[in-house]
Amino acid sequence: MDFEFDARTAELYDTLNDFLLDRVYPAEAVHAEQVAAADDPWTRTPVLADLKAEARRRGLWNLFLPDPRYGAGLTNLQYAPLAELTGRSPHLAPEALNCAAPDTGNMELLAEFGSAEQRERWLRPLLAGEIRSAFCMTEPEVASSDATNIATRIRRDGDEYVVDGRKWWSSGAMDRRCEIFIVMGKTDPDADRHRQQSMVLVPRDTPGVTVRRGMTVFGYTDGPHGGHAEISFDGVRVPAANLIGGAGDGFAIAQARLGPGRIHHCMRLIGMAERALELLCRRTSERVAFGRPLAEQGVVRDWIAESRVRIEQARLLVLKTAWLMDTVGNKGAHTEIQAIKIATPAMAEWVIDKAIQAYGGAGVSQDTPLAALWAQARTLRLADGPDEVHRASLARRELRRWS
Repeated sequence: MDFEFDARTAELYDTLNDFLLDRVYPAEAVHAEQVAAADDPWTRTPVLADLKAEARRRGLWNLFLPDPRYGAGLTNLQYAPLAELTGRSPHLAPEALNCAAPDTGNMELLAEFGSAEQRERWLRPLLAGEIRSAFCMTEPEVASSDATNIATRIRRDGDEYVVDGRKWWSSGAMDRRCEIFIVMGKTDPDADRHRQQSMVLVPRDTPGVTVRRGMTVFGYTDGPHGGHAEISFDGVRVPAANLIGGAGDGFAIAQARLGPGRIHHCMRLIGMAERALELLCRRTSERVAFGRPLAEQGVVRDWIAESRVRIEQARLLVLKTAWLMDTVGNKGAHTEIQAIKIATPAMAEWVIDKAIQAYGGAGVSQDTPLAALWAQARTLRLADGPDEVHRASLARRELRRWS
């Protein structure tokens, strides 16, 4: 395994780092002001639109897609340090580069499993950043940590499918530019438990679709990411051609979609932890208490040292996982994907927590990015599967080696 940057990665890294320094970090306060002044908390801010235009001008666009027909054609290992950089400003940078969830996963899904017609109708405008999308999988009435529990029905009726169900935490759906929902539901409740589910494309303006409310995350709207919605589907009819893949393929497609999504989250989490560690070091070097800088306190130095150790451990595991995904495929990297999904959010949460502690009251206020960073890291211990599910699955795989 060689983790040294190649020439293209190094060039993109420098370009992206300059973009963050020149445009993104200064835009954070502007964005916060524009969100506070908006009547709708999910309104796309003017400064974000400006950032997207500038990112595209600099060639920082769709970096996440390894297929050169659709994206930058980077490997997972090439994308890892770039995604890490965007994690330093997770509420602006990923969206500015058209590299934000859930659109990333939805674009990957359409590129791999969508028909030619589906790719032309929905993938093309998503790649161009003209529209947004939502992924509708989680449901309020069932334990969605087990995806086979999904109760939404997708029933065939002639040359149409009829969708009935209720979803929530449908990321992206509060954005007014969100035009398409990818909905997972059961087409055959009597089939094998992993062949009951299918995925279907449902345009937002289809009769019977109701976006009921926006969900907040620890009080945050996640507005730049399109928020998270609760949506009901009541007798929603779509053409049979809107089915993605074949009937019964939904569970397998979901797993294929979630693998890259999980590592992208972990890449960005490392950047979030690096931002927090930088703030921790700056604060404790400048702040004086009891006659000396906080950085001279033994407990603070312990936080700083432990933060560096934890970040480096997580980064190396993420890079190994990216390398495996590139060399042996997502299935071959399954153990490592689960391992980073367990380890990286917990690492970032710990580091950010120590930075918050060093900042005191300022750390939990809107005057630093730390509270929002912590909320995002804590949320990612639930998103794309809770810690406990990944731990149980990882333990089963390990036990099989010795049974």
